[in-house]
Amino acid sequence: MAKDLTTRKDNYSQWYNELVTKADLAENSAVRGCMVIKPYGYAIWESMQNALDKMFKETGHVNAYFPLFIPKSFFSREASHVEGFAKECAVVTHYRLKNDPEGKGIVVDENAKLEEELIVRPTSETIIWDTYRNWIQSYRDLPLLINQWANVVRWEMRTRLFLRTAEFLWQEGHTAHATQQEALAEAEQMLRVYADFVENWMAVPVFRGIKSPNERFAGAVETFCIEALMQDGKALQAGTSHFLGQNFAKAFDVKFLNKENKLEYVWATSWGVSTRLMGALIMSHSDDEGLVLPPKLAPIQVVIVPIYKNQEQFDAVSEKALEIKKQLQIKGIRVKYDDRDTQKPGFKFNEWEFKGVPVRIAIGPRDVENDTVEVARRDTLEKDVLHINDLSVKIDNLLEKIQSNLFQKALDFRNENTYKVDSWDEFQKQIEKGGFVMAHWDGTSETEQKIKEETKATIRFIPIEGEKEHGRCVYSGKPSEKYVYFARSY
Repeated sequence: MAKDLTTRKDNYSQWYNELVTKADLAENSAVRGCMVIKPYGYAIWESMQNALDKMFKETGHVNAYFPLFIPKSFFSREASHVEGFAKECAVVTHYRLKNDPEGKGIVVDENAKLEEELIVRPTSETIIWDTYRNWIQSYRDLPLLINQWANVVRWEMRTRLFLRTAEFLWQEGHTAHATQQEALAEAEQMLRVYADFVENWMAVPVFRGIKSPNERFAGAVETFCIEALMQDGKALQAGTSHFLGQNFAKAFDVKFLNKENKLEYVWATSWGVSTRLMGALIMSHSDDEGLVLPPKLAPIQVVIVPIYKNQEQFDAVSEKALEIKKQLQIKGIRVKYDDRDTQKPGFKFNEWEFKGVPVRIAIGPRDVENDTVEVARRDTLEKDVLHINDLSVKIDNLLEKIQSNLFQKALDFRNENTYKVDSWDEFQKQIEKGGFVMAHWDGTSETEQKIKEETKATIRFIPIEGEKEHGRCVYSGKPSEKYVYFARSY
């Protein structure tokens, strides 16, 4: 097995951790709970960024940047917001170090204490809405559609690469609107953008829904979400979009003069996805042989490996390989010609298979004579011999097939692991098996908390669409209007 990877069946968590490090995606850093994203991993993240950034701009948003540090007093202005993030905040209290006169090394200079302590950004609503107060005076200044690419810090105690780290990368959109309807439409639109990206670029099917009050973003009136199912049967929140009402506008006194010449508070949204999507990508498609990447996000879509015994053969093979590479690049395909003379073809095959490159082309002297190449698919591990005539078109079509196949495979898995139950006994048994469990819920926070305490399952989402199906709560037996989706999650 490639690089001695633990199998998913033996230990899924260990498989994931090994895959992230052995595929050169990321590693733990000297700072507890923080990660180093390595070049190959960052290249995947850049592909995600580029696709999302284009989608944001196509929907009218522009990028800006706001400070990493937030005055502590800002957090006290929105009560539920501070309550939601208080336990995760890193706080800056001093601005200088000094040599200890008693020879104990470097210590904090107590004479350099900040007048007001600063919070290292866990999210930017407060600093951004304080800024918006200066930018918004009338309805002519609205809507304000801004996105920020940044890092944030949330002091997590139990961390895992990409899925939950003390510092991570993300984007956060923060928009301001003249009406409640416009803000709600924005929050719903961005959820659709996220779903489009995750399904059509990451090849991961998602459910769209609304979070329960217990799971809602701190400070939001409503939180919309997309939820995906990983191969171990756990759910992963892949993105959220929040309707903030006028909560932050009131907290930071952001008013505008409407068309009737009256002052009123602005309506707001915020929305974000993070490097957690990297975890979703890895866990949705990869197998016991290593990483599996959807072609749209793969840094290298095609790798060409030459097979030769001597310099003469290498020269002939290289000439043909470089012609193929050029043709593929003209087609817009990201291709690498691996002509390293320090590694044998077998090593290269294993390496690029482990790193999830969607298509591998092998070409040797006989292929040069016959105008053929051997093509291997990473998703199915199938091989085929293709004539080089119109090869760029054939490879382009193959990449589309791989993208589609990965999505269908993940969708089939989700469908096979989504269950509807109507009794508490059924619920408990099914949650142990994993997957999404549809069940009636009486709508109370108390019942939701009891279910979580007894099964470790949470309400992942309340469906946005669909007809009401009256029934009785699986836990309390009280009336319920519709099924909601439960799962254990990351």
